[in-house]
Order: sequence, then C-alpha cells, then structure tokens
Amino acid sequence: MTDLAKIPVTVITGFLGSGKTTLIRHLMQNPQGKRLAILVNEFGSLGVDGDILKSCADENCPVENIVELANGCICCTVADDFIPTIEALMAMPQRPDHILIETSGLALPKPLLKAFDWPAIRSRITVDGVIALADAEAVAAGRFAPDEAAVEAQRLADDSIDHETPLSEVFEDQISCADIVLLSKADLAGEAGLAAARAVIVAESPRVLPIIAMTEGMIDPRLILGLNSRAEDDIASRPSHHDGQDDHEHDDFNTVVISIGEISDPEDLVARIQRLATEQHILRVKGFIAVQGKPMRLLVQAVGTRVRYQFDRPWGPTPRTSQLVVIGEHHHIDEAAIRAVLEG
Repeated sequence: MTDLAKIPVTVITGFLGSGKTTLIRHLMQNPQGKRLAILVNEFGSLGVDGDILKSCADENCPVENIVELANGCICCTVADDFIPTIEALMAMPQRPDHILIETSGLALPKPLLKAFDWPAIRSRITVDGVIALADAEAVAAGRFAPDEAAVEAQRLADDSIDHETPLSEVFEDQISCADIVLLSKADLAGEAGLAAARAVIVAESPRVLPIIAMTEGMIDPRLILGLNSRAEDDIASRPSHHDGQDDHEHDDFNTVVISIGEISDPEDLVARIQRLATEQHILRVKGFIAVQGKPMRLLVQAVGTRVRYQFDRPWGPTPRTSQLVVIGEHHHIDEAAIRAVLEG
C-alpha cells in the first residue's frame, strides 16, 4: 500500500445480538495477510464487545489497534469522536491495511457513510463495503419484519401512528444500506428458517443483494473484504427512513448498567434475564459476571429470551465486578424493576 492509497474500511452493522463481534473475531483470526484496526461503537458505557475483541489481539491486530467509542453513536458525534479516532488510526507508526467498524446494534449506517465525505478524511479513506448481519432465526420468526396488519390496526386506532415501529426501521435501514447481508445463526434457523429469512431480506432490500448463511461468524473473508464498493459515493442508492433529516435520535432506546454481586448459579441468572425479556420486553443483555469459586469471568450474552454464557478468561488483576448492560425500548426501561429482577 502506498501513501497515496486510501485505507479501506468495512462497516459491520446489524441488530442487537446478530453476531457482529463473533464475525470480527473470525476476521481477526483470518486476516488474509492484512494488518487490521478495529473501531467498536457500543450503545452504553460498558465496553463488553471491545473487551472481548482485545482478548483476541495478536500481531495482525494489536491491542492498540482496537479502539472503543462508548459515549454515543458515532454517526451522531462525527466531529468530536469519529473523525479524530480515524485520524489517530491512520497516523499510527504502522498504518493499518484495513479498518473494521462495528456499529452499535441500534445504529443507522447511512449517517456514518456520510461522515466519510468529511474533508479531513475523504482523500485518505474509503468504505470498502457495508456488511449487514441479520439473525436468521429471529427474522424467520418475524420479530424484526414489519407486521402490516398490526401497523394498519394501530393506524386506524391512532391517526398519529403512520410508520413502522422503531425496531423495524432500524432493521430496514441496515438492510437498505448493505452491500452484503449475512444470515447469522443459520444452524438455529434450519433450512426452512433460512428460506423464510431470505424472503424477508429480499422484500426489504431496495436492490439485489448477496445473502449468505453463516454460523458462529465462520465465513471466507474473501467474500466480505476487498469489495471496493466505495459506498460513500453510492449513498443515493441506499434509502433510509431518515432521508431528509439532518440527524437522527436514539430516544426510542435506553440503556442501563446494573452491578450485582458474585453469583452462585449461572442458570438462575439465565432465568432472571429471561424474565426481563418476557415481563419487561428487554431486547439485549450483555456483560461479565463473577461466579463464586470460579477464577474465570463469565461472559453473558442475551438476545430476548435466548441467553448464552461461557467462561472466557481469568479475572487476573481486574476487580471481580459483575456488571450487565441492559438495553430496551425507552418506555420499557425501568431501572428499579430491572435491578429487582437481577438482584433477586
């Protein structure tokens, strides 16, 4: 790569819990001879995803090449956060060959693409491609697809409602902006589920897109890196619900960080998290938990009632502090009620 070459950037978007971090871990392990840098933008102040990725750092993607922005959506804080961070990555003594950006699960990718047109970076960086992940099992079940009958019923009951739910809009904007859609968790969806999910994606996409099934982030990097899409020059073909607006808001969603003591039974915690999903309609829970008698920290990741957990690494000098990030729609976030469930 010469000094005149633009550094390619891959934007990895997708709804909460769709598998973005798992995909990036796979790309880190299979960098195709490239030196990578990673920018992680999380919704909330506790950097779970960034911490997971830093634990996988190696010579192809050292720790100093993994940057977290957890103080707001990068497409809303372009001048203050995104531009300086990109400039710092490009100014490193050993410049990265490729930058991966993991957006928040609540992010709209199109405003981020517009940021690549900023004079400070436009001559030095380009969007190689936008990769949208969609949970195949969830999409097949219709959780993030629009329910026209329900929307019509709401519209008739309330004249002020004439749009999709916020979750549907986020999902549709991510698909509309993509160059490739990856259907994650294909093993859970099965063949019938994959077929149903593909049909939803095709219906939502404004153009023909490659749709690839994937399990545990395993995909040939050659399929998603090196696309040379120059997406920043192709914004008009990527429609958004928010076209024509100067910015967008995240007021539809809220996040709280809950600290709890050491636990004795991970299965009991799983049951409590599932209660949050069913009783309080919580969308996403993730964090690290201290388990009594265990030197390893417990990594917890939940999407709705589906909860996964594993011991990922020793606590070491890190304080054994159990913290969970809880994300939900604004009107469903009741911190006191959430705390009561998690603390028992």
